[in-house]
Amino acid sequence: MAFDPDNVIIEDNLDGLTSGRYNGYVAHVYCYEGECYFVFNDMDFTISKGNTMIITMTRLTANLRPSEDFKAKVIYVQLQFLEASSPRNNYGIKGTLALYLNPVMKLTPEEQERCRADFELVERRLNHQNHLFQEDMMMCTLQALFLDYFDFHARVYGYDSISLQNSEIMQRFFTLLESGIYREHREISYYASELCITSKYLSELCKKITGLSANFWINRFTIIEINKLLKSREMSLPEIADAFNFSSQAYFSRYVQNYLGQLPSNYRF
Repeated sequence: MAFDPDNVIIEDNLDGLTSGRYNGYVAHVYCYEGECYFVFNDMDFTISKGNTMIITMTRLTANLRPSEDFKAKVIYVQLQFLEASSPRNNYGIKGTLALYLNPVMKLTPEEQERCRADFELVERRLNHQNHLFQEDMMMCTLQALFLDYFDFHARVYGYDSISLQNSEIMQRFFTLLESGIYREHREISYYASELCITSKYLSELCKKITGLSANFWINRFTIIEINKLLKSREMSLPEIADAFNFSSQAYFSRYVQNYLGQLPSNYRF
């Protein structure tokens, strides 16, 4: 089967993170020089020389502010191709969840060298367009990159083996959240039922793997979208409350104040 060049795309700047072009891709970034400030998941971050980062949802990235000497390389991998290329190791789910909270990893000098070598090899192999087995070759090359990322991440956060069953449950839980179902359902019982497990088991599993509760993740996805809608002013406050299935405007206001620290009406002055 011929390799689809849209599966892996390499760029020399971060502009694609906020352009919308790479929704459905996972971005892997290595910073060679300078630094760049940005917002991800409504939190402020900085990537500096020798740092790497993985952006699993590019639509959550905003306000890029690179320094004049900023230099970076970005490898965008289409999500389905990434899943096909992923190692047979369930550590990836723990890393993915942690990256929602902090996509930046600070590398040791030895890890920086490894990461640069991985990036260079991916780019070199991507240019071998006449290779009869380029698709398989790219999968193997990316798998080496991913395993190094697992190693970098495990050094910082610790390595815990995750069973295949639990990994699949967490992946399905986050797939439900990414689908936007939190607009209608924010009860743990709903997600537990969809996953065919008890609410207690889902809560315990989230806490064990991510260090955070299932409620945290449900409300995190919810408030990120509400915050964007409040700032965009494209919808009225009653329309937003209705879109998220709040029983009343007062309940919506309390929810926003609890998670954003101010009333929704404050966004409209």
